[in-house]
Amino acid sequence: MTHKSDLSVNIGGLTLKNPVMTASGTFGYGEEFSDFFDLNRLGAIIVKGLSVLPSAGNPPPRIVETPCGMLNAIGLENVGIESFLKEKLPYLKKLSTPLFVNIYGKTMEEYEKVAERVDPVAEIAGIELNVSCPNVKEGGVAFGIDPAAVSRVVGKVRKKTSKPMMVKLSPNVTDIAEIAKQAEGAGADSISLINTITGMAIDIDTRKPKLANITGGLSGPAIKPVALRMVWQVAGAVDIPVIGIGGIMNAEDAIEFIIAGASAVQVGTANFINPAACMEILEGITDYLAQRDIGRLTEIIGIVET
Repeated sequence: MTHKSDLSVNIGGLTLKNPVMTASGTFGYGEEFSDFFDLNRLGAIIVKGLSVLPSAGNPPPRIVETPCGMLNAIGLENVGIESFLKEKLPYLKKLSTPLFVNIYGKTMEEYEKVAERVDPVAEIAGIELNVSCPNVKEGGVAFGIDPAAVSRVVGKVRKKTSKPMMVKLSPNVTDIAEIAKQAEGAGADSISLINTITGMAIDIDTRKPKLANITGGLSGPAIKPVALRMVWQVAGAVDIPVIGIGGIMNAEDAIEFIIAGASAVQVGTANFINPAACMEILEGITDYLAQRDIGRLTEIIGIVET
């Protein structure tokens, strides 16, 4: 009889029972997936990005399937922080799974406002700071591509909350390790990466972009090798835990990220294809450890031999 391996991991001061988290924007507000499996089995739930006020997002069409992935230009549609706390949180707080809220703003002040509103809510275990969205005041440049801007926004949000703070990085940058170091220096407790890669698709009959927004974020298996490389780079550059995201479709993908240096993983696009993906990945990781007689998941974090 093989003993069950210890799958628990520590993410910036918070102990998760296992490393499988849901990626923001791919799991709604959680309850939508409750028919498919027991949400208490997840390591953590990350809800879709929340802003100060509700947002309708971008006009359709806003999703396009591409080879090995999809492009989305949803535009961070959400109910807003107040509606979330009133209408979505009552269900989520019944779960034993830690809850992270992904927050974003178009300005520094908006980030601070959402963080302030979340901070006193005991049922929210942590914040995932989405720095990969357009910053209106800086001429439409995403915060996440400028190391100084990342440092500023992380520092400002850090002052507004004592909760564990995960910072989600954009891959659309020259030096991901430098940006991760800035986030760590400004007070991040963990780093999650990668967010989507900017892409586009064209309809050759109409000669128009397939997305109303023209460009969108590429996700799915197509981005996995890029994500894996960036996770490996960042894990070697910072001392805080790294959470791997990008094209994780099965347990083998997840284990690759863990061996590359990720303490946990987020499952995103896979949820759209297979709503039970998170559980299949969790079971696969459990089997992998048991078959190799590895007692604790932490023994394989970052053990890649380069």
